[in-house]
Amino acid sequence: MRPAKRGECGASLPETAIVMAVVLALLFAIIDFGRAMYTYASVAQLARQAARWAIVRGAQCTQLDHCDAVSADVQTYVQGQSMGVMNASNITANASWPPSGCPTGLSAKSPGCIVIVTVSYPFNFMLPFLPTSQFVMSSTSQMVISQ
Repeated sequence: MRPAKRGECGASLPETAIVMAVVLALLFAIIDFGRAMYTYASVAQLARQAARWAIVRGAQCTQLDHCDAVSADVQTYVQGQSMGVMNASNITANASWPPSGCPTGLSAKSPGCIVIVTVSYPFNFMLPFLPTSQFVMSSTSQMVISQ
């Protein structure tokens, strides 16, 4: 290495500060996007769990709690199953039993009909340089009623 010239001493300090600022910003952005992916995966899992819960609580259910479940029962179940960094009171779940999802001659919530559950959760990024508006993470699951 050559000896530093007069006036070059300490020049690496501002360069290090600039590079470290960029590296730290990227690191925290990666962490925040990881949070977003974790939240979406949790929302998708909640939708699947809620659909499974609803398919065994159809019109012919007799031995389980909340038989002949309605959308409010599914909402309560989903909020009780929330995990991780999600605030349970912000989770919304909407269950529907469309008449078009039933074979001919069957009423809604009968075995063989479908239930559709949509779970949503508002997500906020923590970093100031990312968008400040909420992103709504949403997932839909559809299954055939078994009871």
